Amino acid sequence: MNVWFVLLNILVFLVLIGVLLYMQKKNVSFSKRVFTALGLGILFGLGLQWVYEAGDENVTQSIEWFNIVGTGYIKLLQMIVMPLVFVSIISAFTKLKRSHNLGKISVLIIGLLVGTTAVAAAVGIGTTVAFDLEAIQIDQGEAEAARGVQLEERATSLEGQSYPQKVLELLPANPFLDFTGQRATSTIAVVIFAAFIGIAYLGAQRKEPEAAEFFKKIVDSVYAVVMRIVTLVLRLTPFGVLAIMAKTVALSNFDAIMKLGEFVGASYVALIIMFAIHLIMLTLAGLNPVTYMKKVFPVLAFAFTSRSSAGTLPLNIQTQKNKLGVSEGVANFSGSFGLSIGQNGCAGVYPAMLAVMIAPTVGVNPLTPSFILTLIVVVAISSFGVAGVGGGATFAAILVLSAMDLPVALAGLLISVEPLIDMGRTAVNVSGAMTSGVITSKVTGDLDSETYNKEIIEAEA
Repeated sequence: MNVWFVLLNILVFLVLIGVLLYMQKKNVSFSKRVFTALGLGILFGLGLQWVYEAGDENVTQSIEWFNIVGTGYIKLLQMIVMPLVFVSIISAFTKLKRSHNLGKISVLIIGLLVGTTAVAAAVGIGTTVAFDLEAIQIDQGEAEAARGVQLEERATSLEGQSYPQKVLELLPANPFLDFTGQRATSTIAVVIFAAFIGIAYLGAQRKEPEAAEFFKKIVDSVYAVVMRIVTLVLRLTPFGVLAIMAKTVALSNFDAIMKLGEFVGASYVALIIMFAIHLIMLTLAGLNPVTYMKKVFPVLAFAFTSRSSAGTLPLNIQTQKNKLGVSEGVANFSGSFGLSIGQNGCAGVYPAMLAVMIAPTVGVNPLTPSFILTLIVVVAISSFGVAGVGGGATFAAILVLSAMDLPVALAGLLISVEPLIDMGRTAVNVSGAMTSGVITSKVTGDLDSETYNKEIIEAEA
C-alpha cells in the first residue's frame, strides 16, 4: 500500500464533498445535489477502477475512509428506523380523519402490497423464461460455493417450521428485543406491537377521552421530535450518496458482471416492467404517472444507491405527505408496512426468478401450470416479514426455495452480482410501498389532488 496514493484518493473525495457543500451554500435544490452526488460518485468510482487494479489495497484502504461518510450515514438512518416505524404507526391511528376507515385502509394497503408482489412473481417467471435462464449455465467458483454453504446453513435453521409456526414468528413476544432488530421479522413485529397500541388508543378514545387526548399529545410530541431527527439526518443525504456510490462502483467486479450479464439484464427488465405496472395502476386510479415519476425519483435514486428500504423510509413518508398529497396516517401505514410486507423486488421478482432457474437442475419443469401457480402463491405468502434491510432478498429466496423443495445453495451462484441487482430491487420495493399509499389515499378520498398535481417546489430536506 502506498500512503500517498491513499491520501490522494481521500483528497479527491474531500474535494467532491466540497463541491456539494458549495452547492448547498448556493442554495442549489436538494434533489439536484443528490443527483450531482450520484453522478460524481459513479465517475469517481470508475476513476478508481481505471487507475488501480482490481482488489488494489490502495482502493480498499481509501474506501475505509470513505465509509466514515457512507456507512456512517446508513447507520444514522438505521438508528432512526425502528423509532420512526413505531411512532409512525401509532401516529397513523391518532391522526386518521375517520377511525371507521381503519380496517379499509389496512386491508387496501396490505392487499396492494401482497397483490403486487404476486404480480411481480409472475413478471419474474415470465422474464426468466423469455431469457431462457438456468442455474446450470452459471460457473461455480470458490466464492459461489462458500455462499451456497452459508445459505444452506441459514436454511437449516428455518427447516422444520410449518407455516403456522412461521406466522407465529411474526408476533412480538418481546417487543423490546425486536426494537434491537435482532430477528429477521423484527420490523413486522414492531409494526404489530405499535398497531396494538393504536387500537388500544381508539378504545380509550371512546371510553376515556381525556386520557386518550393526553396520550395523543404525547405521541404528537414524540413524532415531532423523531421527524426533526429525520430531517437532520436527511440533510446528509448528498454526502452519503456520494460515498456509497463511489464505493459500490469502485469495488464492482465488472468481469463477473459481464459473465452474468444476461441474468443482470433479465433482472432489470423484470424490475422495469414492475415499475411500469405501478405507473399503470396509478393511471387507472386517475392519477398522472409522469407527475409521480418526477416527485418520487429522488427517493428511488436514494433507495437505488443505499440498497436499504428501511433507510429510505424517512424520505418515503415525507415525499408521500409533502409531494404526493397522501394523508399522514396512510403515508405512515404504507411506508411502515412496505418495509416488511410485499416487497415487489426482493420478495417478488427475485425469488421467483431463482426458483425458475433452479427447478430444471432437479428435474422439475418450471413451465407447468401447477408449478407456476404454486410458486406465485408461495412468493405472496412468504413476502410477509421480509426485512427491509440488506439480506431481505436472501431471506425471501430461502423461504421460497425451501417451500418449493429446491436446492437453496444454488442461489449462491449470483453472489458476484448481488449488489448490482439489489440496487434495482430496493428501488422497486420503495415504489411499491409508495404506490400502495397513493392509491389507498385516492380510493378512501383522502388524497390531496392539489398537492399531487402541483409543480415541484424545491426546498431543503
